[in-house]
Amino acid sequence: MGALAYEEHYTYEDYVNWEGDWEIIAGYPYAMSPKPMIRHQQVSGNIYIELKVNGKCEKCLMAMEIDYKVANDTIISPDVLVACGKDLGDKYLKKTPKMVFEVLSPSTQRKDRNEKYNLYEQEGVKYYVIVDSQLKTAEIYLLEDKKYRLDKKLTDESYLFDIDKCKIDFKFKNIWA
Repeated sequence: MGALAYEEHYTYEDYVNWEGDWEIIAGYPYAMSPKPMIRHQQVSGNIYIELKVNGKCEKCLMAMEIDYKVANDTIISPDVLVACGKDLGDKYLKKTPKMVFEVLSPSTQRKDRNEKYNLYEQEGVKYYVIVDSQLKTAEIYLLEDKKYRLDKKLTDESYLFDIDKCKIDFKFKNIWA
């Protein structure tokens, strides 16, 4: 009889004691290293600025790299997110964001396109935007009937995000500068 493999299952209590940047998805840890490259950080920052400039919604939080606790064994840090409503949390985001931007990196591309895509879809994130800073493209996935569909693939165009009573006229040409 073969030996049984033992897999650790990590939780938020483990996560808060770790050094460095990590995410946990369904109890499985992902090291967020190496740190994002300069281009990745520039594009993420520009996305945040574009949201802040054009997203004049009093009920919405626009944030970069904050922890979103989906479950006790799933804690992720989207590059940029928009969450709306009251009681969003103090230590971490407690509510499902309305919009998430993930900027692809060589080390996270597979996770962003698979695990996070499926997680955001399951959690009901209305817009999931996958940004490729090298190709200067953005894929906007819109949740309809609990499934994502590719709504647009853009480069320099504008897109009107409709979140509850807030509308954000987002100009993608501004994030590549």
